[in-house]
Amino acid sequence: MESVQKQWPEVVSAYQYVLTFLFMGPFFSLLVLFLLFTSFWSVSVLYLVWFLLDWDRPNQGGRRFEWTRNWAMWKHARDYYPIKLVKTAELPPDRNYVLGAHPHGIMCIGTFCNFSTEANNFSKQFPGIQVSPAVLASLFHFPIYRDYIMSYGICSVNWRSLNFVLSQRRLGQAVIIMVGGAQESLYAIPGKHCLILRDRKGFVRLALRHGASLVPVYSFGENDVFNFKAFATNSWQYMCQITFKKIMGFAPCIFWGHGLFSANSWGLVPFARPITTVVGRPIPVPQRLDPTEEEVDRYHMLYMEALEQLFEDHKESCGVPASTHLTFI
Repeated sequence: MESVQKQWPEVVSAYQYVLTFLFMGPFFSLLVLFLLFTSFWSVSVLYLVWFLLDWDRPNQGGRRFEWTRNWAMWKHARDYYPIKLVKTAELPPDRNYVLGAHPHGIMCIGTFCNFSTEANNFSKQFPGIQVSPAVLASLFHFPIYRDYIMSYGICSVNWRSLNFVLSQRRLGQAVIIMVGGAQESLYAIPGKHCLILRDRKGFVRLALRHGASLVPVYSFGENDVFNFKAFATNSWQYMCQITFKKIMGFAPCIFWGHGLFSANSWGLVPFARPITTVVGRPIPVPQRLDPTEEEVDRYHMLYMEALEQLFEDHKESCGVPASTHLTFI
């Protein structure tokens, strides 16, 4: 049995990620606004001036700090589930990469832990590769929060930002794209493996434009860390979720874990379910500044086949029944 001293740092570290993911942006937005009407108004004014001057930074590779990526709390969070990183092939640093990460889940916990932090020593497992996870551009509109997530090497997922990263003179650049996006969070049902991918081809066009190898990545267990209320695709609730997503960029979900002090109560503490992120073999892609639809479709199909094979090769070792297969939407 783990000691209480070891358990609590793990629980708190996993819990703080959830609270940060959900509330840090709105909290600091309100705080900056509130300070404008207090004797500390100058603090908000100075920050907002900096905010405007630094507005374009998320489109220019962000601003990473290795000390945040190496915080001890991420190792505690890793051990809580636990989270593992499995390497199936080398990623030579003499080329660039576009990594497609699946599934999105509720909060991309496995992807964040393995690629935005050094909890599983990504830089040692893949030496010479500088990874840049990409997230919704709207997240960088939240004051303070934008600087916090940029410190992990996170950048905006828009076309301009990704082109900037992959156009660097230094090779070994790798962008991480949650291909299914926020809409895929609506399928984060425990035990299910449903991916929105059939019509998501922008990441393939990006890879072709830069001649960057495509790499499939799958996080087994990502959908298992929360209970989830799914609605039928023909229901009014689902239509409300899709409409909200079109307007705001993310989809509201009903999910729950357990309480902080009791495993038998409802709360936002994730369930301690193993998450194993498997990085597949790179798919070589030629450089085409203006790729044809046939080329895009070809490499998209190759990617889907490689992802499906990756899932089949590792599912049983990750606790997924042999009868389970990926479902592409």
